[in-house]
Amino acid sequence: MSDLLVTPDGWAWLDGRRLRCAIGRSGISAAKREGDGATPIGAWACRSLYYRPDRLSRPETGLAVHALTPTDGWCDAPEDPAYNRPVTLPYPAGCESLWREDHVYDLIVPLGYNDDPVVPGLGSAIFLHLARPGYAPTEGCVALAPDDLMAFLARADGSARIVVRSEA
Repeated sequence: MSDLLVTPDGWAWLDGRRLRCAIGRSGISAAKREGDGATPIGAWACRSLYYRPDRLSRPETGLAVHALTPTDGWCDAPEDPAYNRPVTLPYPAGCESLWREDHVYDLIVPLGYNDDPVVPGLGSAIFLHLARPGYAPTEGCVALAPDDLMAFLARADGSARIVVRSEA
């Protein structure tokens, strides 16, 4: 099993190595809500990998792999039946495009947060993805440098988890 341990001080641990990471703009929370900008505390399964095939080769990983297309989105509208699920764009309810101009979503690992079952309003689109320059905060996700994310993916399989702890 390959776990990535994330602490509230902006560090992650992988196989004994300390990695810089970005977390939510509101820090971490045990009471995550839609739009609060917090990264949820807990141990979250890595569901699969989405990647931008026009920018990257298919990464080596034990996770299920999906090539993104410009019509891939993720629903973030709590009142919609597809809340916290992938959708095809255009979509009539609130959602975000997974095909972005920046490189943040060139690699996306949806985390098993609020997805089994989905509870409206508890948060959506919690991903492991690429960090912005300077490790700028996320909207609630965990983000790593490209080489660090690729190192995690190379070790990840169906038992891989992101473990967000409340203390450093």
